[in-house]
Amino acid sequence: MSGRRPTPRFDEVIHAPHRLRICALLAPVDSMEFGAVRDELGVADSVLSKQFKVLVDAGFAGTSKAPGHTGRARTWLSLTGEGRRAFAAHLEALRELAAAAEGAAGDGAASARP
Repeated sequence: MSGRRPTPRFDEVIHAPHRLRICALLAPVDSMEFGAVRDELGVADSVLSKQFKVLVDAGFAGTSKAPGHTGRARTWLSLTGEGRRAFAAHLEALRELAAAAEGAAGDGAASARP
């Protein structure tokens, strides 16, 4: 990827807390085992499955199967190219929101109203 920042684009599919965290876990790696993602999020299998399916349905993520040490198939989760681009654009939109909020607070523009 070039050094250019992505065009900011807030994405409601990604923004939900569990899905945002899933994308953050998967963005720096090629793939991550389902159980590792589940454990990192601290959620049940069903919660991860449901949230991940939303990402899959949006074209942002996919799964693959590979045999584990015991011969039992393990499920690996990954972001698609489209998912990586959408996540990067979403992060850029969040950076802009944070910068605007910090600028408003720094300018004294935010005042408390009763």
